[in-house]
Formats: sequence, C-alpha cells, structure tokens
Amino acid sequence: MLKNASADRLWLIGALMEKGHTPEEVHAVTHIDPWFLRHIQEIVQEEMHLKKTKNLSSEEVERLKKIGFSDLHMSRLTGISEPKIRAMQKKGPAFLTVDTCGAEFEAFTPYLYSSYDGEDEFPASQKKKVLILGSGPNRIGQGLEFDYCCVHAAMSLREMGIETLMLNCNPETVSTDYDTSDRLYFEPLVLENVLHVIEKEKPFGVMVQFGGQTPLKLCNALYKAGVPILGTTPASIDLAEDRDQFCKLNEKIGIRQPAYICAQNVEEALVQAKKIGFPVLARPSYVLGGRGMQIVYDQAGLENYLKYVFTVSPGHPVLIDRFLQDAMEIDVDAVSDGEEVQIAGIMEHVEEAGIHSGDSSCVLPPYTLSQKKIEEISEATKKLAKALGVVGCLNVQFAIQNNILYVLEANPRASRTIPFVSKATGVSWAKIATQLIMGKKLKDLSIQINHRGLFSVKSPVFPFEKFPGVDILLRPEMSSTGEVMGQARDFPTAFAKAQIGAGQALPLPPGVIFMSVHDGDKPKALEIATELKRMGYPIVATSGTAAFLQEGGVEAEKIQKLSEGSTHIIEALRMKKIAMIINTTINNKTGATDSFSIRRTALELGIPNYTNMRAAWEACEALGAIIQQKHSHLVALQD
Repeated sequence: MLKNASADRLWLIGALMEKGHTPEEVHAVTHIDPWFLRHIQEIVQEEMHLKKTKNLSSEEVERLKKIGFSDLHMSRLTGISEPKIRAMQKKGPAFLTVDTCGAEFEAFTPYLYSSYDGEDEFPASQKKKVLILGSGPNRIGQGLEFDYCCVHAAMSLREMGIETLMLNCNPETVSTDYDTSDRLYFEPLVLENVLHVIEKEKPFGVMVQFGGQTPLKLCNALYKAGVPILGTTPASIDLAEDRDQFCKLNEKIGIRQPAYICAQNVEEALVQAKKIGFPVLARPSYVLGGRGMQIVYDQAGLENYLKYVFTVSPGHPVLIDRFLQDAMEIDVDAVSDGEEVQIAGIMEHVEEAGIHSGDSSCVLPPYTLSQKKIEEISEATKKLAKALGVVGCLNVQFAIQNNILYVLEANPRASRTIPFVSKATGVSWAKIATQLIMGKKLKDLSIQINHRGLFSVKSPVFPFEKFPGVDILLRPEMSSTGEVMGQARDFPTAFAKAQIGAGQALPLPPGVIFMSVHDGDKPKALEIATELKRMGYPIVATSGTAAFLQEGGVEAEKIQKLSEGSTHIIEALRMKKIAMIINTTINNKTGATDSFSIRRTALELGIPNYTNMRAAWEACEALGAIIQQKHSHLVALQD
C-alpha cells in the first residue's frame, strides 16, 4: 500500500510510524525526502503522547498550537472538549499579512493568515462589517457555483456600504481575488479559525448561505458560541437538513413525499425498509453533492450500504425512501424575506429522477410542464419557504411521477444552480438574497425576470477521462466538475448547444447510431429509432434490441455483443464506425461487463453516449435541430 501514492498515503505513514517504523524505512519504499518524514514522525510522537494524557495545561496547549495542532485534533486525542481546550488558551493567534503589492506601495486589500508566532500586522476597522464564509477547497460536489454566490454577496454588501470580510482557503477562486472583499482571511473553514476571525473583527454578523454545505455544517456550533448568524436561523437550517425533521414537517404542512423511514442504526433500517419495498433511495443528513446517497435494489445491498454510510455522516439519521422510478425531477430556486417568497426559476431535468441534480442537464423555463403543474410547484415551494422560516436562498427538489408531485429535499442555502438561473433570468439572485438577509423586503425591490424569449439549458461536464477504469454511469452521488450553458429560441437547439459545449460532438447523417437497451426501454427506443431513421441515420443494435426494432418496422443491423465474439461493438467503436450510442441497463448489475466496456470505450474515443431514455430523446430532437440549421440565427452574447 505504501508503494502506491494515494490520498491515504500520509495517514498510512503516520500509522506505520506509530507502530515503530522509522523515517529511513519509509523513505526506502516511498523515496519521500527524509526532511518531511522526520517532521511527520515528530507529529506522530506528539499524538502518541497526547493519547496518554488526560489533563493539559495552558502552557502545553499553547506549545501544541505553535506546532500546528488544531483544537479538534487535541480534543479527539485527549477526550477533553473542544470549547475547554479553547478556553485554556491565554490568547488566540496573530494575523499576519501577505503583501499583495510586493512592497512596491501600500496594500489596501491584504490577505491575512493566522500564526502563533508574531503580532497582528493589520488592525481591525471599526466599520459595520459582515463575514462571509466561502466554500473551502474545490472538490467534486462543491466549487465555483458557490464561489459565484460569495462574490455577488460581497458585491451587494459593498453597494450597501458595508465592509466585507471573506474567509476562504482556496487560491483558485474569485472570492480570494485581491479586490473582491475588503479583507480576506486565508484560513481553513473549521470552527476554531472562524471563531478567531470573529474575535478579532467582531462583525455585525456571519453569512453561511453562500458557501455550500461546508459553512452550513458550522452553523450550529457558531450559534452556540454566540455568533450572530444572518438570514435563515440555525434552527430552520437544522429543520431542513435533518431528514427526519424535514419529513415530519412535510406531513404537518400537507406536502406529499415518497414513503419513507428514518433510521439511527443499521438494525432499525433493515427492519423498517421492508415496509417500503425495493428499490429504495438511501441518503444521510448534512451531506453535499449527494455524498453517500445511493439507489439500493435489495436487502443485502442495503445492509452493505448502511455499514458504510453511518461513517460518512456520523451522529445523524439516514433517510430511506421509496425510489420513484421513471419520474421527472424538478429543481426550484427561490428567495424569501421571511414573509414573502419569490420564485427565481423552475428547472426541468432532462434525465429521470435518480441522478444527482448536479449531474443532470436541465432547462429553464420548463418546456413540458403545464401551467397548472408550474403553479402547483410554485405554491409548494412558497409553503416550504414559509414553514422553514427562510430568509435568503432556498433550493427545493421535486419529482413528478404519474402527474403526482412529490418533494424530495429542501436546502436553505444558495444552490449550485444559482449562477445558471441568474444568467438565464437576468437577475443576480445572490445579490437579491444578500439584500433580504440584511433586512430589505421583497416588496421594496423591483425584480424583473426576463427570459428574453430564450430557452436556457445547463449541461454538466465530467472528469471521467482523467480516471482510467472509472464507470461513467450516473448515480445519485455527484460526479460532475463543471457545467456549460446553451441558449436558443427553441429547446432542442439550446440542448444541442449545451451538449456540444460539454464535449458531446453530436453527429450529422450518415453517422451510425448504436442502440442497446433493456426490455423496459424498448418501446421508447422504437420511437427514437423511428425518428432517427427518418432523419437519415443508419442504426445498428444488439440482437434483442435489433429484433424489437425490426418488428416495429425500423431497419436495424445486428451487431455482436462483446461476449459474442468478433465483430463486436467494441471493435466497431474502435474502428470509428459508430457516431453515437444509446445504451441503458436496469441497474449497474445488469449487463455489467458489456455496458461498462461500451461506456468506457465511448468516453476514450469522445463518442456521445446516452444512458437513459429521456436524455436520448432530447438528443434525438437536438440532432433534428442541427440538421434543420435552426441555430444558424446567431444571437450575440451582449444582446
């Protein structure tokens, strides 16, 4: 394990040193410079000493702070509570500056970082100020969308004459640019660092809504420490984020949701899940990017999942609800002043429910929903916002199955769709939310939503090509690392633009389309194949799909599966005989080998691949739009 570099290698080195292995032994295997290994050994020795310690003196705590130990780390090793360790410190850290002007002239917007050596290098001002908590390090599930919201919040505060403090630790973001905020604290987003900044600056309040899930997780601890949280209260945030409380709230206010149970442990979950029936969607509380969320198809799968998930979100219940198959998912962004609610945008997902919203393509305004259904969604969102006491942003996810509306979850914070909705409607919703958080009312703001007669489509971008052997099949847990936006006067053209922007090179006739779908998808596949054939696309298919298409009157050439020998589909892909793929499975256990090989080969060769029928149908319509050259009427971005 030590030979292979991985994200866990540092912890492995620490564990080996705790067992007595020397820096020289580790160097012989890893070739890591001994200088680093000796420092790791010093940290491990301090940890071993702390594990045996039940009492710490103030002097010992201050010595450990200079070495680099966090309050939380000391608390975990000694069993002494984090607040008690904090109280033992005679003084907090000093804040030193990174001179953003290279000492050429005075820096008016310095970066500050904490240190237990030295004295403060930049005095706090006496102006009214607000601290914005950023999103922290970029990783899958959390990125520039939240940074966008933090930046617009800072811009809005500045326009109101309020000094802005930004706390973030990612150098690759706009929120950490020298001119975004009045003062930037380049610190990890953990409780003690936030409290140190608050102690130094004494801000009017803290905004936790714009940085995603990371600041939201700190909300309760900050509140208990006496920090004023601006906007939606910590109690309301907890009501939405705790799955059990949220489900009970829906029952109370009369909003329909899938049948569910909430469990605190594995045994309880296994007993209760039988009442719901499989498949189920299992998800922990207080997670971002759908982390730990999974569709489970049987009892054994659920048992394995639960053993893992209680380590992802310890101390919180797991919600297990009936998975709504073949349902349409809807995302809604809204803002509220605590009394009135304004819908920012209702987005219709292209993929069926069951794929994380960050991985789904979506369209604004919705293009298949009736006005009656749109009004029902709006009313349900407003009812939830009022029941949760939202002040600022709210994102709600719904599903529609058999024309019945179900609520899936609500997040009382800025969502990753806020930048998309802002650009599609011509309104900076993060700025509006900031004004509401600072006490303004919706009735005092003149909000003009203008879609400009355009459909806007958001499509995700994935990093799969950077990870050999990883499957591209989309699941409830988020995989995308970015997104693009396509706009046009009709939906198919907007979708085509978004797909091309996301790297899907949609083919023109006579590009060959390959189809292989499971039995439940074959009727829809016949509709798509009929339309593709009409547009001039030749079709090849595996035996079962080809037979079904031929029975339906669509000519389809049969091609071998990987397991059936040459010439099989993978060979055809590598010979560049296939221009687009439509390939579905019931779940990732069905036809696993063939399907995975097809998906992976398509990814490596840059061939568009659609793994669910709704997205395949929209791709078919997009092909029609390209052929008809509807997109030849270009509109300048400035217009």
